[in-house]
Amino acid sequence: MRTIHSRKRTAALGAAVTTVLALALTACGGDGGGTKSAGPADNAAKSAASAGASQQSGSGSDDSSDTATTGGSAEKVTSSTGTSKSGAAKAGTTTGGNTSDSYAYKHPCKSDDLSVRVYAREGSATQQVIEVNNTGANACGLSYFPRVSLGSESAQDHSGDVTPLVPSGLGGAPAYPVKPKTAAIAVIDLNPSGADGALTWINELNVLADGDHMPNAEQLNFPLGPDVKVLDPKLGLYSGSIADAVSSMKQADSKS
Repeated sequence: MRTIHSRKRTAALGAAVTTVLALALTACGGDGGGTKSAGPADNAAKSAASAGASQQSGSGSDDSSDTATTGGSAEKVTSSTGTSKSGAAKAGTTTGGNTSDSYAYKHPCKSDDLSVRVYAREGSATQQVIEVNNTGANACGLSYFPRVSLGSESAQDHSGDVTPLVPSGLGGAPAYPVKPKTAAIAVIDLNPSGADGALTWINELNVLADGDHMPNAEQLNFPLGPDVKVLDPKLGLYSGSIADAVSSMKQADSKS
């Protein structure tokens, strides 16, 4: 009887061991599932994290390459002349700078902290945009409008250069404030009426960003091309957008 009991116990133990082994094999994923799927999922998470880090790194470099703002203008602009004159090659930064208007009123802009561009306004055959960017660390003040003249680049005597009309009745703040990494924009219309009899010998636009504080030696010269026609040009005040600058230009009624 003891022998029979021992055999039954041995059989029962064997069955139990077999069941345990079967469960263990199932848990180990012997059928291709189970814990084997954890490896690829973990790798996918790591890949996603790595991709996220790469995207953050890429977006950071994109931000750093952003150019200075043009004063919030929604109007698309393109450069037809390909001309750009800059008083400073370095990029501006606002770190530790003073950006208040009151500071700008007391601190005229310096040429070394400005970058000046001139380009044709898209959609107009006669208008040019003058864009003055503040590349410095602090806000600064400009005259109400740039000092502009039109002449021939080959002329020895510029006493006959043409100056545009500007808006009259100016007053208010002592200067036009320009914050760091923003722009002051003015628009000049070379031939507002489009009438015949325009001057054809003019091929250069001369710009002094601040006629109140900068010497004539800091004037910049921008070629206009051979087919430009000038007649009774008008220049507007500095503004924060091209649209506002055009509106101001249309009010020009007196010599500067």
